[in-house]
Amino acid sequence: MFGLMQDHPLMVTNFLAHGARYHGTGEIMTVTVAEGIHRYTYADCDRRARLLASALTRYGIQPGDRVGTLAWNGYRHLESWFGISGMSAVTHTINPRLFHDQLSYIINHAEDRMILADLTFIPLLEKLLPELPTVEAVVILTDRAHMPQTSLPNVICYEDFLLTGDSNYVWPVFDERMAAGLCYTSGTTGNPKGVLSSHRSASLHTFAMAMPDVFNLKSTDVVLPVVPMFHANAWGVPYLMPAIGAKLVFPGPNLTGEAIQKLIEDENVTVSAGVPTVWLGLLQYLDATGKGLGRMHATVIGGAAAPRSMIETFRERYNVHVCHAWGMTEMSPLGTCNSPTRETLALSAEEQTVIACKQGRAVPGVDLRIIGEDGRELPWDGKSSGHLQVRGSWIAKAYFRGEGGDILTADGWFDTGDVANMDQYGFVQITDRAKDIIKSGGEWISSIDLENAAVAHPKIVEAAVIGLPHPKWTERPMLILVPLAGETVTREDMLAFLETRVAKWWLPDDVVFVDEIPHTATGKILKTVLREQFKDHKLPEMC
Repeated sequence: MFGLMQDHPLMVTNFLAHGARYHGTGEIMTVTVAEGIHRYTYADCDRRARLLASALTRYGIQPGDRVGTLAWNGYRHLESWFGISGMSAVTHTINPRLFHDQLSYIINHAEDRMILADLTFIPLLEKLLPELPTVEAVVILTDRAHMPQTSLPNVICYEDFLLTGDSNYVWPVFDERMAAGLCYTSGTTGNPKGVLSSHRSASLHTFAMAMPDVFNLKSTDVVLPVVPMFHANAWGVPYLMPAIGAKLVFPGPNLTGEAIQKLIEDENVTVSAGVPTVWLGLLQYLDATGKGLGRMHATVIGGAAAPRSMIETFRERYNVHVCHAWGMTEMSPLGTCNSPTRETLALSAEEQTVIACKQGRAVPGVDLRIIGEDGRELPWDGKSSGHLQVRGSWIAKAYFRGEGGDILTADGWFDTGDVANMDQYGFVQITDRAKDIIKSGGEWISSIDLENAAVAHPKIVEAAVIGLPHPKWTERPMLILVPLAGETVTREDMLAFLETRVAKWWLPDDVVFVDEIPHTATGKILKTVLREQFKDHKLPEMC
């Protein structure tokens, strides 16, 4: 027997239409690339997104066509998300931090017909376009007054393009399983792979984000998404904002600690979201200037593990709660969020801090399990580490165009590539990537835990740990550090610092100092490069 409910398809445009109707005066503020501060409302955004959808349709974009965006977090980018997907094309968010060859590959693999780009990326497109046979036109996200001189052919001014649309355009309704967004993995090994979300999956993901034990946002909040819209869909924040009506603050291209702090204070930001490297820069700026964070009371940190020192600094110095989250592009991207439970609130302050450093509990709609080397599920004891596998309504079942073949286990789970454990309360702790974990004498050493312990040192900016071959132990850890500008730290200093923070047998066999650690396009440490760089390095006892 079927239920007797209305079968209204789940569409991402439902959120924008809701925001326009019920939070129409809610503000969207943007620091633009060339036009200063821009402010308008959710009602304005909905109207202009409809104009864009109509203009795309009149241009000849068809359902299922891919339209790329190469842009910072801003109001025109937001309109593009809804306008492209809303008329049943696919919004392909392009990460400008990818290498040239990777950018060429993903645009050609997606077969983008059009690219909507911020002014910043015109020189990049001028170099790329000769390699992009499917791209018919570039729409520059600016007004006529700021259109640049460019060698790009078939260039269209965004504001002029909107004028070709119909102001009476009505959002179409179609199968909720139709594709809405295309986002490529960062491609640390091999070519990036495309993750194709649907209107249904994106909508369910948005509903989950809105729960109190997840992002816990309200219409009275002021939200600053520092995580880029080209990185794992900005964790879905742009879909959620019109649904709840919170004021949205888009930072544009300037993500320095000074710029972010000024936005937080000037716009009365209450909640933010970003990766640890961004917050490291902010905290360094606050420490150097003595400035504060105004009304901000919470931040979501994901993309990489947040060090305990960062979580404690936010809480103890600035009274900001850190919601540690975890996910991946293949998960749209949210999988877990760290919110306390009745049981954990009854624990000691130290125990609560330990749990706050974990990646959190499964978001409703996501199921998790830890699988051992023998293929069996491991107990939730906080110690047994194995392969983290996931399943759910917004998790990929295949990559775009079938790249990578069958990516699910025989019983339908996706292997994340992470090694993790789960405690008795259901909190997940990512201990490493399966390819990065160090196996020493038959035991596992977590490179993430070692890195987090090292960056707690007041003179260290960033740390990376890789395993090097060892004749007795198979592998031993080497610690690579970036010291704070103007500071000097020795190998012996670091080993002494770590002695009370990690198990003795975890202590790195060597410590080296570098000016910079390489990162992927999404800000993660690029350990493949480090392994190549130090492949001939000899550990001290082996010299």
